[in-house]
Amino acid sequence: MGQSINFNPSTDIGSLEGKVILVTGGNAGLGLQTIRNLCTHAPTRIYLAARTPSKASAAIKALRISLPHACEIIHLPLDLSSFPSIRAAATTFLARESRLDILINNAGVLALPYATTPDGYEIQFGTNHLGHALFTKLLLPALLAAQDARVVTVSSIGHNLTPRGGVMLDQSALREQHTWRRYGNSKLANILWTKQLAARYPGLTCVSLHPGVIVTDIYASVAQNVVARAALWVFSLLAAVLPGCFASVEGGAKCQTWAATVGKGELESGGYYRPIGVRSRGSRCAGDEGLGKKLWEWTEGEFERCGY
Repeated sequence: MGQSINFNPSTDIGSLEGKVILVTGGNAGLGLQTIRNLCTHAPTRIYLAARTPSKASAAIKALRISLPHACEIIHLPLDLSSFPSIRAAATTFLARESRLDILINNAGVLALPYATTPDGYEIQFGTNHLGHALFTKLLLPALLAAQDARVVTVSSIGHNLTPRGGVMLDQSALREQHTWRRYGNSKLANILWTKQLAARYPGLTCVSLHPGVIVTDIYASVAQNVVARAALWVFSLLAAVLPGCFASVEGGAKCQTWAATVGKGELESGGYYRPIGVRSRGSRCAGDEGLGKKLWEWTEGEFERCGY
């Protein structure tokens, strides 16, 4: 469904002067590279949202050393598995800024053993979907105050691995699903939720995307057994000999950088994209409007029940 765009972040990003940007999971991997791509194009400041202060500080220090002309970069403490942490982060941001021009929902977890968040949700669904959905909801005043605000949510081709029938909302039933099914559940939710967000807030430009198959720090959680380590080793070999199938972190960050900075007219709000800049239908479930509405209503109901 289209040909990949040739995109060079160094030369193809226009001026970001005056813009305030926030990237979740900005301390490593795709998030850090995305900040690296954006910070030399004159935005007012970039918020690096991450859970661990020491890792965030190290990332910011490294950026300042390698890119001395970078914009101001500020750590925003954020644990996407915790509703109270999400509210605290949003409150901190809104106290400092009146607008948010670009929100990149990049952070995520992958293939974790079954566990629940402090709020009682399956850990991958709670972090990847609910965490970003609540964070975006709480930041809406700043997003709506900006002109042409952009919300970019990183999904995955892994959304095809969802349990039969699409998004599974019964959190206790997810215990019986394989970890990759649970991951697919959260990534399908990213796509469906983005479409619903775009429909409900036409003043925003909202897209989801698959960044490519990239072995980053997100895979640390799966490298705890021999089979997983072997799979990662095979991935690394294939990445070397089949560059068209796999991407480096630098290459993988291009799709979300493109989506965050390309002209509004080049994006379909609510759309799902694959590298780089190719509009994709995704799976059959990804195009299910009824499933998307069901997910949105359930998500909003959970937030209301929890007092958000």
